Amino acid sequence: MPQGWLPIIPSGTTPINNVISVHKENERWTYFYGLHPVFFHEEKDRATFRMFTAQLVCQGMCKQCEIIRAFGVSKNSVSRSVKRYREEGAKGFF
Repeated sequence: MPQGWLPIIPSGTTPINNVISVHKENERWTYFYGLHPVFFHEEKDRATFRMFTAQLVCQGMCKQCEIIRAFGVSKNSVSRSVKRYREEGAKGFF
């Protein structure tokens, strides 16, 4: 009998989707893939936030609407970041 996959999200985190979640503590955002931390940045570091969330979208880990919903950012902001990431890569944000 096949066993279903349950979403594994660390306690106290905000889910972005069923595998990616984010946790804010001491002015630092930490991103998780399942239970594993994969990236972090300081809360005020908007360039790194835009770069990493665009990277998640471009790699197919998240949808733009999931980023918009989880962080309360505008659709235009996410779309611009994704476009910049596709055209220039991470260096386009710094």
